[in-house]
Amino acid sequence: MKLVSRPFLAFLADPLGSKPRSLRLNQDGLAATGPTQTDIGFGIISARPTVQSGLFSSSLSLALSDGSHLLLPAVRSTAAQVFSDATEMAWMQFNVEQLSKEEQSITSLLDAIGNLKTPAQYPSACHVDPFARQAGELTRRVLSKLNAAAVGDDTIDRVAPIVAFAENPQATRDTAINAFVDQQLERWQEFFDTVESMPLTPEQRLSVVVDEDATLVLAGAGSGKTSVITAKAAYLIKAKIRQPDELLLLAFAKDAATEMSERIEARCGVPIAARTFHALAYEIIGEVEGEKPPLAPTATDDKAFLSLIKDILRDIVSRLADVAQTVIGWFAGFFDDFPSPWDYQSAHAWYSEIESRNLRSLKGETVKSFEELLIANWLYRNGIAYEYEPTYEHKLKGTGRRAYTPDFRLTESGVYLEHFGVRKKRLRDGAEELTTAPFVDRDEYLEGMEWKRQVHADHETVLIETYSWEREEGRLLDALAEKLQPHVTLRPIPDVEIYDQVTQVGVVDSFTSLIATFLRHFKNGGCAFGDCSDKATNLKLGKRAEAFLKIFEAVHREYQSRLGDRIDFEDMVIRATAHVESGRYDSPFRHILVDEFQDISTGRARLIKALKDQHTDAKIFAVGDDWQSIYRFAGSDIHIMRNFGNEFGGVYAGASGVHRSVDLGRTFRSVDKIALAARRFVLCNPAQIKKIVVPAGEADQPAIRIAWTRRDTAESVMAGTLAALSSALPSSDRKPSVLLLGRYRFLEPNLRSLRKRHPELSINFKTIHASKGLEADHVIILGADNAKMGFPSMIVDDPLLSLVSPEAEPFANAEERRVMYVAMTRARHTVTIMASEARPSTFVTELMKEPEYGVSSPQEAAERTHTCQQCEGRLLYMPDNEGPGWYRCEHVKLCGNRMPACPACGTGLPIREAAQSEMTCSDCGAAQQSCSTCSDGWLVERRGRFGPFLGCVRFPDCSGKAKVTKSQSGKLTA
Repeated sequence: MKLVSRPFLAFLADPLGSKPRSLRLNQDGLAATGPTQTDIGFGIISARPTVQSGLFSSSLSLALSDGSHLLLPAVRSTAAQVFSDATEMAWMQFNVEQLSKEEQSITSLLDAIGNLKTPAQYPSACHVDPFARQAGELTRRVLSKLNAAAVGDDTIDRVAPIVAFAENPQATRDTAINAFVDQQLERWQEFFDTVESMPLTPEQRLSVVVDEDATLVLAGAGSGKTSVITAKAAYLIKAKIRQPDELLLLAFAKDAATEMSERIEARCGVPIAARTFHALAYEIIGEVEGEKPPLAPTATDDKAFLSLIKDILRDIVSRLADVAQTVIGWFAGFFDDFPSPWDYQSAHAWYSEIESRNLRSLKGETVKSFEELLIANWLYRNGIAYEYEPTYEHKLKGTGRRAYTPDFRLTESGVYLEHFGVRKKRLRDGAEELTTAPFVDRDEYLEGMEWKRQVHADHETVLIETYSWEREEGRLLDALAEKLQPHVTLRPIPDVEIYDQVTQVGVVDSFTSLIATFLRHFKNGGCAFGDCSDKATNLKLGKRAEAFLKIFEAVHREYQSRLGDRIDFEDMVIRATAHVESGRYDSPFRHILVDEFQDISTGRARLIKALKDQHTDAKIFAVGDDWQSIYRFAGSDIHIMRNFGNEFGGVYAGASGVHRSVDLGRTFRSVDKIALAARRFVLCNPAQIKKIVVPAGEADQPAIRIAWTRRDTAESVMAGTLAALSSALPSSDRKPSVLLLGRYRFLEPNLRSLRKRHPELSINFKTIHASKGLEADHVIILGADNAKMGFPSMIVDDPLLSLVSPEAEPFANAEERRVMYVAMTRARHTVTIMASEARPSTFVTELMKEPEYGVSSPQEAAERTHTCQQCEGRLLYMPDNEGPGWYRCEHVKLCGNRMPACPACGTGLPIREAAQSEMTCSDCGAAQQSCSTCSDGWLVERRGRFGPFLGCVRFPDCSGKAKVTKSQSGKLTA
């Protein structure tokens, strides 16, 4: 049978001749003639033909399986309908025949779908996806084309489950999963009740039963993750899902692996050895290569590793002059992009920035500005002996100023150096004027510059001046060298001597840690120096990154040379992974259980994926808490856990990254006022995975408190805190435990003395990193100060690490926030945070600022904290045991503002209300006459050459005064 287009009408409908001009029905399908000869088999026709009637003629349309349509235009309507009916009958007959050929597939699919109603195993993606793909393909090729009139309703009804499965495979699998989980929870109830010392929670039971291609158990602090892993392994064995040798249990620490092995053997009666990643990698290498290469001694000792890096740096400095210059320049701050005071609107903000940086020179002293740091380090490097801020050699009487301390004095020549914080500004008329930072009184500062010049002129001492505008132009140190050339002889100190000097003052430690962290990430990720350099350029990290990579390349080369034929842990994992990926190692493992998954590194993740990829039905079961990811320095990459599905998930119904997450939620450790506050705190970073937290109990009073410390009160504050814990605790047979936590080990107090004075308490100290997995009744966090090595530490989240990390963490102090979460959640009942009252860390400030945290702090200290009128920082009350107290600015070295306490009560501070001549004490309410010259001083009686007068309490910083008269009461008044 043939259907032909009418020539003239076909030309009008399709003038370009792109459509066929005739169709012939034959045994296997249709043959189309036109621009080309085309055969259309019945198998690629997806629906019955349709006839579309037009004004002068009709057209016949065929839908094809690739989504296209074939159109024969300009045909007679009657002939088209006859041809369509004949084609439909032939097409249906073809599909009936095809259906008979698929009987075996249909039967197996119907059995599989039937089994999903009461599944005998967890319907994971890897098990169900083959059926879903088969159902989809069969439906597309055959079942969707069936016609009830041709095959009968019974046949349509029979294949309907397959069609429904193909149309919505996810719904079918979800139903099957729910059925399996419900059945397993009921069947294994007694096991879940008894496998651990306490019955498993509903969330723990669910995590054990769920068995997706990739399952992530979100186990918050104190939620019983070890119980989950133990129960999971025992369940897999007892339910005969896996044989013992098909299980791979991985832990990050040897002790954790040993504990896991012992617990699992006790629960299921079968010895299953948990391994560390490195033990597994070593085992793989030995099996493939026939012997295990020797291990570097620093691989198992972080302290030795850091010491080695420090030694390599020294060796490089002593041998490689070019690199040595860069190393010393790094320590001198020559590559740092220091902020400018012109970018700050208040002295308080600027002072806080300076204090947080801990500006310590190569010589070892702390300086007050970034530009002074550059000058001090240039002097030191060039062997020019100097004093920083010495007292001027001549007595200056009657100046009404504080003692004059120039910035520097060169001890051999007696030359003085003053660095002035001024920049040049060009006016419209072309003239230049000097400007100061926004928070500096320009006129007063320029007056001070002139006064200093005059002092040196009067006493015939040499003054060399440098300026901020010289640094702005990039020539500060060059200008300094030119100005000093007539007065000094440069005797550059050997670089290795400078290195030894900065090592003694602790400057090298943070850089060594950065190098070590970078090295581990670099090797873990298989990075290349060229890629790092390109990335630094793209991220605009500037000369600092360029200098760092120059140093690191030399360190890396020397490190690899010293390894020789030995391997470190990074090499070990990389080599083992290569054996697995190449197939030289045949993995027996079908279930991979990983503890502390938040600590996974790029190299370890790649090894897991390689093992999993060897078997289509292999599963990964990971337990971790991204809120406790605090080992970036050891190579961990939090983004792997955050992208768990993309990294490890399976494929189902065309979707990749298929995985399951289970949130354990419940904590068995911390009360609500700790657990919920810690949750709120860590989730300030929106990148953290949100988890439910169910506290272990409720507290009826604040559980987190701030304890203020001062330079000389840390010991007494600690003693008071421990005494308070002792007196508040109920009597019991067990000593209440107190865990002292420090961000760094140098914060460890004298434990022997503390234990002797508080025998009723069990007191221990750990660094926060070493405390993971531990718990105590009470936690005391030490050193939460705003400092370079405070808490948060300012040496952890260095932007340079983004060069060897797949993805940077844009949130400020991201890892340090997690470290604080770990510290807080070690506690069952109370957390005490010891922080400098003068310089509390940003974390302490945040916790106190938000009422939702429920943090308590000494009320008396809060009431006696006022705003410094000179810099907008805080004025802190300083008690005096021998008399009235006084107030000083928190920026004691930079601002230096001091105020006496109220003369009436000795504790409060007179405060001025707007437009009033009197000031009222914040404590006792006594009135004091305000100074008309400054904003925060008041007048007190003084005596001069001409008798009594009223002078400002801030003298000599303020010279405000007033005449006095004798009132009828005999009291001196203005």
